[in-house]
Amino acid sequence: MNRRRPRPPVPRTPGTVAVAGTGLHKTRSGRTVLDDVGASVRAGEVLALVGPNGAGKSTLLSVLAGDLTPDRGEVTVDGRPLDDWTPVELAMRRAVLPQHHLLSFPFPVADVVRMGRAPWPDAGDDIVADAMAATGVAHLATRSFLSLSGGERARVALARVLAQRAGVLLLDEPTAALDLHHQELVLRIARERATAGDAILVVLHDLGLAAAHADRVMVLSGGRAVADGPPAEVFTPELLTEVYRHDIEVLAHPRTGTPLILPRRS
Repeated sequence: MNRRRPRPPVPRTPGTVAVAGTGLHKTRSGRTVLDDVGASVRAGEVLALVGPNGAGKSTLLSVLAGDLTPDRGEVTVDGRPLDDWTPVELAMRRAVLPQHHLLSFPFPVADVVRMGRAPWPDAGDDIVADAMAATGVAHLATRSFLSLSGGERARVALARVLAQRAGVLLLDEPTAALDLHHQELVLRIARERATAGDAILVVLHDLGLAAAHADRVMVLSGGRAVADGPPAEVFTPELLTEVYRHDIEVLAHPRTGTPLILPRRS
């Protein structure tokens, strides 16, 4: 049986749609979690998915990644349906950081990061070293992954994704286990990758981080996309109050003008 040689990716022009989903519908356990959702991730931008718990953010990311099959709708990568790509070709084009880092064997940290090189013919030791340095885990190289704290594991998992050197990064709550310094580090890395031409999709609960670092935000509520655009336009008190079912105020940062989102407290 002849196996097709993997088609290597080509650089994308900034603004080019790298991953797109149209008419996405997904039901899980009898509940509609995606209801006719369309989404696109473009080269050179950071798109943040935000919304309350159960809004469908992680499900949408998984469908766009090809890890979940929608009941209806289509996902394309570089204009081609997902089925047009082999698993290796997909891994060359998009890297996925899941919400939970499931690894039950005590691999050294350096080996976990090196797993990101699996789609490529070269080991890329310099790429692995760069990824570990960027995420601040180089000093953990010989430690067992299982011995790490939750925040350390999260940064090692991100280093693995960076070592994959895919042009699309799909990051599901990458800041959830991190302190303030490392939250900013992760979003700065995302910003740098977008500036270099990558397409970044990141699921965030912190609206302040989304406002500060994303070019575009998509707000999900009840499995539907209710807003999509620049944070300064999308993050209005009226919309956020309705979506989060809590009275919210939006202020402009006194120095940068970036929206600051705060729950209104009595």
